[in-house]
Amino acid sequence: MPRDLSPRLAAFVEALPLKPGLRVLEIGCGPGVAARAVARRIGGGHVLAIDRSARAIAQAMAGSAAELASGHLTFRHVAIEDFELENGERPYDIAFAVRVGALDGRHPEAGRIARQQLRRALGKGGRLYIDGGDPLCEVSLDD
Repeated sequence: MPRDLSPRLAAFVEALPLKPGLRVLEIGCGPGVAARAVARRIGGGHVLAIDRSARAIAQAMAGSAAELASGHLTFRHVAIEDFELENGERPYDIAFAVRVGALDGRHPEAGRIARQQLRRALGKGGRLYIDGGDPLCEVSLDD
């Protein structure tokens, strides 16, 4: 199970506007390597990493014992199209996704639903970043 970031993913994480205390949502976390890297960079903040694959979530959790124990990283098995804030869950400041078809244009209808869910999940001024830029690009959630 990968624990280290690839150079491409490391550049993506480095380019995110991270600072201590942020609440960050990763969409399509796979084995959790980016989520762990982001959790280390935001100090007392929190990362919620989601994936539609139960297997990916199991792998991510298995490789994240220390980060999970700290309380600064959690995982949830859910597709972005079905994502909703849980009762009492505060909105997120930043969301990011790498190679997620619902957000990179490969699945337009899923993308419409995903953006709708993200508008609810991100706080005022919340921002969404995806891969495809150099190394990332910001996506507007406006329709």
